[in-house]
Amino acid sequence: MTDIIRPLIAGNWKMNGLKASAAEFEAMLAGAPSVAAKADLLVCPPATLIAAFADKARGAKSLAVGAQDCHPGASGAHTGDISAEMLADAGASAVIVGHSERRADHGESDLMVRQKAQAAWRAGLTAIVCIGETRQQRDAGQTLDICRGQLDLSLPDQAKPDNLVVAYEPIWAIGTGLTPTVGDIEQIHRFIRDFLAARFNREGAGIRILYGGSVKPSNAEELMAVANVNGALVGGASLKASDFLAIAAGCP
Repeated sequence: MTDIIRPLIAGNWKMNGLKASAAEFEAMLAGAPSVAAKADLLVCPPATLIAAFADKARGAKSLAVGAQDCHPGASGAHTGDISAEMLADAGASAVIVGHSERRADHGESDLMVRQKAQAAWRAGLTAIVCIGETRQQRDAGQTLDICRGQLDLSLPDQAKPDNLVVAYEPIWAIGTGLTPTVGDIEQIHRFIRDFLAARFNREGAGIRILYGGSVKPSNAEELMAVANVNGALVGGASLKASDFLAIAAGCP
């Protein structure tokens, strides 16, 4: 963990959550002050719950609400899509773009991810840009090349700590219970930090880099202690308040 960068623990609920899930979110709100000294907390529920959760979190300083995706355009004839402006209007403060499931399931290119990040900025949202390699790419020794290409093409110019977060998620570790070694994570996060600092200069040195991929309470403390790991993008474990808060408690 880089001392000068405040950690962020972001929960990606994916396609999970109904109205009844408000009880878990309320438990997160109630417990957030207990870990506020350690990290910022962000919950990204499905779009159907953003406005309701944002209303509940209004005035809370220790927990914010985000979104999982946005369309590059501000409005238009795009049935089923949601613009960044709509997300901001619903109360979101950030949006995840370029998650591997979007890239794989919807064929999103690096250029599309870049356009979505720019849309997030246009609406005043922080863009959480995801990158990561497949198991096949990892086994072929291509991890750094894949990450370099995604960073180069997916990140817009003029990135700053207050408008960009980078999340490294090895695709083969998402939801599998597998994680890279601490040494692997340290190497890749150092690579990302060096890339950000080279491209964005002083601003790049302060951009948060999250680790994602089977993060849970039992491994959070070890993962959050790795150099240049400035928090986590949490999947399944973010659906339960006790697990999500325990992960935040694992930050140094």
